Amino acid sequence: MKFLVATASVVLFTLLKPHPASGATVPVTLDIINAVGAPDGFSRTMVTANGTYPGPLITANKGDTLVVTVNNKLTDDSMRMSTAMDFDGLFVDTANSFNEGSSFVTACPIAPNASYTYTIPLINDQTGTFWYHSQLSVQYVDGLRGALVVYDPEDPLADLYDVDDENTIWAVGDWWHNTSTSMLVTYVASGIVPVSDTGTFNGVGRFNGGPEVPFFVTNVVAGTRYRFRIINQSARNVFTMSVDSHNLTVIETDGTPTTPMTVNEIQMLAGQRYSVVLEANQPVDNYWINAPYTGGSPAVNLNQNATLARAILRYQGAPETDPTAPMSLGPAESELNALVEANLRPLVAQAAPEPDINITLNLVVTAGRAQWNVNNVSYLPPSVPTLVKILDGANSASDFNVTENTFVLPANKTVQVIFPPSDDDEAHPFHLHGNNFWLVKSNTTDVVNTANPIRRDVAGVGAEGTIVRFSTNNPGPWFFHCHIFWHFQAGLATVMASGLDEIREQVHPTQAWDALCPAYDALPANLQ
Repeated sequence: MKFLVATASVVLFTLLKPHPASGATVPVTLDIINAVGAPDGFSRTMVTANGTYPGPLITANKGDTLVVTVNNKLTDDSMRMSTAMDFDGLFVDTANSFNEGSSFVTACPIAPNASYTYTIPLINDQTGTFWYHSQLSVQYVDGLRGALVVYDPEDPLADLYDVDDENTIWAVGDWWHNTSTSMLVTYVASGIVPVSDTGTFNGVGRFNGGPEVPFFVTNVVAGTRYRFRIINQSARNVFTMSVDSHNLTVIETDGTPTTPMTVNEIQMLAGQRYSVVLEANQPVDNYWINAPYTGGSPAVNLNQNATLARAILRYQGAPETDPTAPMSLGPAESELNALVEANLRPLVAQAAPEPDINITLNLVVTAGRAQWNVNNVSYLPPSVPTLVKILDGANSASDFNVTENTFVLPANKTVQVIFPPSDDDEAHPFHLHGNNFWLVKSNTTDVVNTANPIRRDVAGVGAEGTIVRFSTNNPGPWFFHCHIFWHFQAGLATVMASGLDEIREQVHPTQAWDALCPAYDALPANLQ
């Protein structure tokens, strides 16, 4: 199956198929190239994987090993020329932390005309819905992002659905007509976070006054149950998902199998993923899949019209036309049954361990400037990556620059992170790399749940306060940052560096990894 993206010349959303057997090695090649496309009808040069937006779907089975070769073939120096790849949500064990892909934390970026191969064993029987994107600055704003799915041949929830394949992935994201580098200059000068032009659904969108690009179509057969894997690949926008006249039963949250919960609307922050089961049990027709979004004032960008972010659910036998129903933002208030994050429960209950260490993180923006602080520190990427410093003998927080905002933690402990309630009206999706966390207090409730909280790797931090707990039994220097990448670039990030002695004992990088930093450091600024 190929997903069409509306472009000046059609660009294809292609598929990389998995090996059928568990325990296999899954080779993937991503050529990072500049390609001209027009996801919403506005033509521009993008940064892409294999020339598509979103990039090709990567799939594997539980227990496989991903071997992802990234070839940097970028040529347009109006955008970032180096690159780095992060595989959002995948667990990464300590010994392999140098392949985790976080720029200036676990590795240096990949220089132009260079290649690097990320070898990622899928550990701890992890399965679920993930994605990959550039982790260098705000480069993925220019298009370098794609879906990644790890299937479970023994899925305990398999009896709830009939279809789960490359055709049941819904990737939503914000899209921008200007390059990330030009918008970053404006952001730094003004302190006003850029506002997207469009919201896209599987690479297709519309903007005010723009061409009527055909909406993406999901085809279904009456009487069939579909597992749709929804991924918010945004750099900022919050998407609210619903399907006219249909319920959605949540069965996965950021890779965690979830006790089924039926709702009709789901709000998704940047970086979050859900699997939902939709039963095609309505009369044969066309129905709107609603994906309105928020992310800054539309007055800042008159192209923005969140109502135009949508797709079509088309039953077999229905005419190939748009739905006749009005373009709504979702269910009417009287019919609304929205997902409340605090109500999510894992399929297998597990109590959150009592904390050994407590950390409080206060998030503050500097008024009128593109600067965010965590505990009065605005993160700046170091010239020498965190992992390099650890391997060279760093032992305490004083061995890192203050602006690295690195918390040094012992191995095999439970860390509780408290985000106090804030006055900011924008929920910050905080994301932990290489691991996940127990969400013991969601931003959607005042209740602290330590008995059976959901485990996920992206959770909102905002007005109601949030508490998470994570284990350091997988030592490493793990990024913990806001997934609104404009805020991340402006300093809203920390590094949770656990088990430094264990890292030195277990991590033995390759020569290819050793070569990344010298090659990057030797580049002139326009090639970095």
